[in-house]
Amino acid sequence: MKTYGFIGLGLIGGSIARGIRETKKDARILAFDVNKESLELALSDGVANEVTTVIDERFLACDQIFLCAPVQKNDSNLVLLKPYLSPDCLLTDVGSVKTDIHENIKKLGLQAQFIGGHPMAGSERIGYVNSKSVLLQNAYYILTPTDEVPKEKLEEYKDLVIRLGAIPLILSCEQHDHVTAAVSHLPHVISASLVNLVRDSDNADGLMKMIAAGGFKDITRISSSSAAMWQQICLTNTGNIEELLDQYIASLQKFRTYLEARDSDKLFETFDGARIYRDSFISASSGPIKKSFVLTVDIADEPGAIAAIATILALSQVSIKNIGITHNREYEGGVLRIEFYDQESTDKAHDILKNKGYTLYARD
Repeated sequence: MKTYGFIGLGLIGGSIARGIRETKKDARILAFDVNKESLELALSDGVANEVTTVIDERFLACDQIFLCAPVQKNDSNLVLLKPYLSPDCLLTDVGSVKTDIHENIKKLGLQAQFIGGHPMAGSERIGYVNSKSVLLQNAYYILTPTDEVPKEKLEEYKDLVIRLGAIPLILSCEQHDHVTAAVSHLPHVISASLVNLVRDSDNADGLMKMIAAGGFKDITRISSSSAAMWQQICLTNTGNIEELLDQYIASLQKFRTYLEARDSDKLFETFDGARIYRDSFISASSGPIKKSFVLTVDIADEPGAIAAIATILALSQVSIKNIGITHNREYEGGVLRIEFYDQESTDKAHDILKNKGYTLYARD
């Protein structure tokens, strides 16, 4: 029987703990958090065996400890935890920036016990109350082992990731931070900048905001993420973001020269190259920016049309995350946009509504 410790039991920590409980029934789980409600809930639903609001000698019994508190808390938590680390205990984290934590581990002399971890999963809903084991399924789970950590510890961790339904991917911490800067961190910077540009350019009547649906809403969806979290990411992965931001600015300047020259060949080449590369992406939810699960449906403009669809799905036990009329249909078919929590619900809703005679359009 193995004992797993959690320093922080929010959305990600809670989801990992739930996954361990489901796949390793005899596991013992010890959880620390400052939120007593989360700890009480973890006890009551049977995920945790023991909970605590202090980091103490109880963690000496752990075979593996997950650092799942906010990134800015890692330094102080590591200092508190070090006296209570068994020499055989594997230490890991779940942060989206890896170089900083590796440097802190080196300062504390814990390289032989550390493998960085980054489950590339998440949700706009936070906290243990919203955690679920399926959050990790089919998501890449990046591992960044130190040179000193034993290979058998890495293999054991990989096996756990696979048990959780995730896809282990081994990278160096430097590789990880550069890759995630490109495919996750920079897109959030661009999205926030674009939203703020529209906000600052809008007129007093809010005309831009009123028609900002369709493609604009899709490509800026990630701007709804936690501002505090992205502040910390930018402050910890600064060099990589700066480098890629410079490259992106250069690409925009190059595009501007195509516009000024009215260079139709270069404009087409830019858009077509992006289209071809974008269409080559896998559709699984294994990347750092989670896909949205959306169907759009053609409905008649008559009273009760939306209520009818909502009732059909409710009677079939399909939960709807969001529903609304799409007024800007430049980029999508269907007048009613329905968003779901996962792919399974989306597929089920698609089949149900199609069998009822509705015309549907799925979004990739």
